[in-house]
Amino acid sequence: MNEIHAHLSSSAAEAARVARGISPEQLAGPSGCTGWTVRELANHLVLYTAHGLEHRALRTQLPDNLVARDFTADTDWPEQYAAQLDRALAAWAQPEAWEGDVDFGGGNTMPADEIAAMLLAELALHGWDLARATGQDFTLPEDTGTYLLDVVERYAEMYRTYEGFAAPAPVDADAPAFTRALATSGRTP
Repeated sequence: MNEIHAHLSSSAAEAARVARGISPEQLAGPSGCTGWTVRELANHLVLYTAHGLEHRALRTQLPDNLVARDFTADTDWPEQYAAQLDRALAAWAQPEAWEGDVDFGGGNTMPADEIAAMLLAELALHGWDLARATGQDFTLPEDTGTYLLDVVERYAEMYRTYEGFAAPAPVDADAPAFTRALATSGRTP
């Protein structure tokens, strides 16, 4: 396995743990992501960090039925999410997943390792959002936090252009790398 796969695996395990800790009553609450409820954020996370992660590795498009689906309508959605994360990680465990470019929409392509890095950011940052909205912690190994910080710094301006990140939040220079990644993405740790 490569470095990014290891970071995806640790982030996926933490996101699955957080999903399992969400009560049905919390789904209607605010997520902390502007305009999204916990349900909407959870559905976004399931779609893009589990199904999307697998489809990117396989170089296939997300089917319309998945894009429109309310994953949280199923009572066992956290277990389904964890199982889908496992399938996605298995797809990225194949050497061919890392070869060449991946279409990330609209005919735009990027090298596979950059797509995986961006999906890692999606998984960790929105996993943290979901944890925070539901009164849970989201922790990552220090090396994953360090890698994530590099990814967030690399793509922060692009994400801000598309309003995916807010302006950077203040943070101590000696804060853990994951905390600095959150702040760089506009989140207040």
